[in-house]
Amino acid sequence: MEYKIFGCKVNKYYTDKWLNSSKLEWKNGIFIASCVVTDNAKRKWLKFVKDTAKELKEWDKIFISWCWAFKEWKAQDDFFNLYPEIEYLKDKIVILDEDPEKNWEKSPYLAEWKRKEKINLTKIPKNIYTKKFILIQWWCDSFCTFCLTVKKRWKHYSRSKEDILAEILEFEQNWWKEVVLTWINLSAWWLDTTNDIWQSRFAELIKYLLENTKIPRLRISSMWPEFINDEVLKLFKNSRIYPHFHHSVQSGSTNVLKSMSRHYNWKYIKYLLSKTRNIKRDDNVKISIWADIIVWFPNESKEDFKETLNLIKECNITKVHAFPFSWHEIWEDVPAWKFPNQIDWKTKKERMWEVMNLSDNIREDFIDENIWEELEVLIEVVKDWKWKWWTQNYIEADNNNFEIISWKVKRNEIVKGKLIK
Repeated sequence: MEYKIFGCKVNKYYTDKWLNSSKLEWKNGIFIASCVVTDNAKRKWLKFVKDTAKELKEWDKIFISWCWAFKEWKAQDDFFNLYPEIEYLKDKIVILDEDPEKNWEKSPYLAEWKRKEKINLTKIPKNIYTKKFILIQWWCDSFCTFCLTVKKRWKHYSRSKEDILAEILEFEQNWWKEVVLTWINLSAWWLDTTNDIWQSRFAELIKYLLENTKIPRLRISSMWPEFINDEVLKLFKNSRIYPHFHHSVQSGSTNVLKSMSRHYNWKYIKYLLSKTRNIKRDDNVKISIWADIIVWFPNESKEDFKETLNLIKECNITKVHAFPFSWHEIWEDVPAWKFPNQIDWKTKKERMWEVMNLSDNIREDFIDENIWEELEVLIEVVKDWKWKWWTQNYIEADNNNFEIISWKVKRNEIVKGKLIK
């Protein structure tokens, strides 16, 4: 079955599950993992559904899951009431639950989920990527004022470390080399709520996985900064963990962060990013720091915006995922849509350009710092004698900018080499 993934790494995890599920085994058509993080994301994949329907064969279906398709894990009964513009495709669309497995029981008020199904180490899943996305935690109950996805989900809960380990060992047993711990708010793992700030147990999980697995690469995706303590930072010295941080920062202004209902201020963010930058790795690889930033949040003043630019510059953030604030005025909305002092489109474009220009310059400097450094690449794509993917500190590498020392270049192999101009 064909597939199309919109949105986050969680969508990649569940796409893998659905494509390996018996429920789609004899189905024809396309599976779509949907996203509602912004109005633009909604429009993109809504257009994709409409365009795909035109090319669909007579008996094929469009199978839709994830944030656009369900609430509280279950397929939305009122889907076509919310999105009447595609009701004409009702006979072609199948709305799916979050998870294809029906043999698990989970109360949203419990802190642990246990799989009922024994792991079969002889069955090799048809992974979409060489890496394996591992969900360690679901949902969020922090209710940031810009977030729509929290409405689509339920109360935060976590998987037990034993269950997470079992899924990694299954992947490791079949000779794969990289897992990605992913999330909705993964650094709040095993807390009663995502509002239990400064009570992090995240280091406990990472240490347990390092001690009980041998998989060469452990990557940790986007983290909420208020749960990252000194114990977590210390573990990032380990050469098996990607020297790469992706912090969900959102703004460098205390005023804006307060309006967003975030749990931290400018002072804390700067402190955390400075400590992150100064980590000394066992393998001496330079640390990469990425950050999510929302531009032109309601009532963001020139001074507020300047504080965000200063944070990016002073903390040497090596890549910025910048998003314009999304009103979510279509279909479903968010609290900040109704805030006063919304910012005009002209200012939005100017501020987006300024953030991206600054970010690109810092990114180029970081790449230059890594020229002729010995690094490793896990080969993800090999086609027509060409290959590509990422170094440990998240620089995209391919035949043109990476001089290989290792002799073997094939998919799912880790090769050593040096970054070149």
